[in-house]
Amino acid sequence: MTLHRRLASIYSRIGRTYLSKGPSLLLLAAAVFIPLSFLEALVTAVEIDSIDFESGLQIAAILLATAAIAVTGLLGEVFYSGAVAVSLTHPHGEKPPSTLEVAKRLDYRRLILVDIIYVALVIVGLLLFFVPGILVFVWFGLAGPVVELEGRGVREALRRSASLVRGNFWLVFLVLGPVELLGDLVGELAEHGVHDLLGESFFSTWMGAAASNIVFTPVFALAAVLLTLDLIDRRDGAAGSPAPPATPSR
Repeated sequence: MTLHRRLASIYSRIGRTYLSKGPSLLLLAAAVFIPLSFLEALVTAVEIDSIDFESGLQIAAILLATAAIAVTGLLGEVFYSGAVAVSLTHPHGEKPPSTLEVAKRLDYRRLILVDIIYVALVIVGLLLFFVPGILVFVWFGLAGPVVELEGRGVREALRRSASLVRGNFWLVFLVLGPVELLGDLVGELAEHGVHDLLGESFFSTWMGAAASNIVFTPVFALAAVLLTLDLIDRRDGAAGSPAPPATPSR
């Protein structure tokens, strides 16, 4: 199959899956990101000019709050992508697992470690003349879904991602790249639209951040999970629908 046909197939599956599962995906995204966006809005509401930088306690409080937002935001994305992976790989004929069942199945420690390492490598790569960051973004972009779908450890997931991408670089690049860029653009438009509608206030900041995450995250999660499933199927020669994710060893 040519690259163009494979791209058309992946994007078609993303569209069909989003249309069929859109309401549940958006509802889950709202349940995850509305509470987390409240924390983000709290820190955003603090005016930097009003901070007394001679007050060590105040600076420490701001740093702790910022760190808390980063961690909770990461947890939200990890949980959401995990929920998408689990909902797409449950056995046919069975009801999709509940939100509580998904929460119990996820290995947060490994998922968070993989995400932190991945983001750090991409940032460092972008600072090193941009191109290395793009390469890292593509080669290790499937590590998160691999943890969720196959129950692999951190290093194994990174190696597995590189193995799946090998020979499929342009396919992965032309799926994840445009979805990431378009998602960021749509997310920003949604955030600005909320501010234009509600004005400048704490509530509009909160709802704007929530709207940005709710609009963007489902599409990227679907793209990453479906692409990973496709490459696993091609690499391992598995027929039919993939089995549920293996239970990670502790």
